[in-house]
This record gives sequence, C-alpha cells and structure tokens, in this order.
Amino acid sequence: MKLNTENFLYEGKSKIIYNSEDNRNYVIKFKDTATALNGEKSETLSGKGRINLEISNIIYNYLEKNGIKSHFIRQIDDTSILVKKADIIMVEVIVRNYAAGGFSKKYNIPEGNELLNTVFEFCLKSDSLGDPMINASQITAINIATRDEINKMIYLANNINDLLIKLFQDAGIKLIDFKLEFGRHGNEIILCDEISPDSCRLWDLNTNEKLDKDRFRRDMGDVLEKYKIVLERLKNGQQQ
Repeated sequence: MKLNTENFLYEGKSKIIYNSEDNRNYVIKFKDTATALNGEKSETLSGKGRINLEISNIIYNYLEKNGIKSHFIRQIDDTSILVKKADIIMVEVIVRNYAAGGFSKKYNIPEGNELLNTVFEFCLKSDSLGDPMINASQITAINIATRDEINKMIYLANNINDLLIKLFQDAGIKLIDFKLEFGRHGNEIILCDEISPDSCRLWDLNTNEKLDKDRFRRDMGDVLEKYKIVLERLKNGQQQ
C-alpha cells in the first residue's frame, strides 16, 4: 500500500494518518518518535514504532477475541496498520488501578499504592490546552459526547481494564494505569488509537521496575529495552 502526500491526512506526535487507497479506511503509521510533556520533550528512538505496533496488535487481537470492538483491521507492514474510519470522540479516558504520576502528585498518594476502586477520568484531547481534565457534565455541555456515549465509554473501559489486568498479569506485569480513546463507527462506539507502553504505566509484577514511557519522561534510560521486555512477555503469554 503506497503512502504519499496525496493520501496524507494528519501527523501527530507518535503516528501519521493516511487515507487508504480505496478511501474507505485509514492507514496509521507508527513513528519512532518518543515525546513527553505535550511534545516539549522529544527524541527519536529507532525501532520504537515497530515495537509499539506489535504490542498494540497483540493487545487489540486479544481484546477482539474477548468481545471488544475496535478500529483495527489488519497489519500492513512493520510500522503500519489498516483501521476502520471512525469519528474520534475528543476525550481521553484515563483508567487508574494504582496511584502514579499526576494522580500521586495531585492527591499526595505514594506511587504504587493500590486504589480501593478503579478510577475513571476524562481529559480533553487538546495539546494546545495541555489535555485538561474534564467531567461528564462539561463533556455534554459543550457537545463532545452524549451521556449515553459517556456511559458506554466507561462501560467499555471497565471491561477492557479487567481483560488487560489479566493479560499483563499472565505476562508478569502490573497494570498501573492507562489511557483509551474511542470513536463513533456507524451506530457503535469502538476502541481506537493504540495500547502500548506509550499509553500505559506497566511495572514488573515482582520488582515494580518501570517498563513504560515514564522511563523517557523521567530520564531513566533503557526505554526501548524495557519496551522489548513487554513485547517478549506478551508474546510468551500468548503462547501459553
């Protein structure tokens, strides 16, 4: 499948979006760029796009087998996938199982503390505004999504969380928190974007070693090496 300026649509921090050749679907190309702080920190990590694509594909195939509908159709090459066209709902759904990152700082809860219940948060998808938190009444007030759509996203996020906890636990990994994006496809709300160490906090189940993007955010080093560990463990878990 040829990717060129004629079918180019949009370039984000970590992916490039193209129209498919038949104009019925989209092609997403994963970049090797690592970013943090809304793009203020950026670096090219050779091979990152391929690793993230492979991790995300394993997860999406697993979720699909367990009843979660997504935009994913098939992998095209090492860094590109074919996906269904969807109208992206401009909020990110944050799912938290343990305190970490901004949640720990905001509420003065030590990182790694298990939360008494799963926390669901919404952030407005806007780099220029710094992806601010937004609540359900604000989402409906400015016509981003309906109450039914919000409830559906929370329902799906809860199911996805249960499935991912098991998937990662079987791979010796603790799912700390993660973000999801959803879109409208016909009359359905479907899972979109990617699920990878870029969008999840993943810690080793026994040592609590960080295996995710925090290694880049916090200048901890060995970013790709830890991403590769996640990939290999997921591959091994799928074979069991």
